[in-house]
Amino acid sequence: MGAVTQHLKVLRDSGLVTLRQEGKKRFYRADREAMGPLADYLQSMWAARLDTLAELAEAAERAEREGPGNTEGANA
Repeated sequence: MGAVTQHLKVLRDSGLVTLRQEGKKRFYRADREAMGPLADYLQSMWAARLDTLAELAEAAERAEREGPGNTEGANA
């Protein structure tokens, strides 16, 4: 995790992310304004991937609910 911490420090020092601490936890957030045009690029790059991830998670959840061991909704 040392490398991740170092990268986040560089991003924080450059003003590209902000840090909020709660106890031992640290929450980083991208500063869209500071990122300028890069923010739009990153948003477009990740939007489709996150949509795909959500679809896969929902499909897995449905498959788990409707799996062979599930008798919910079956006629007895």
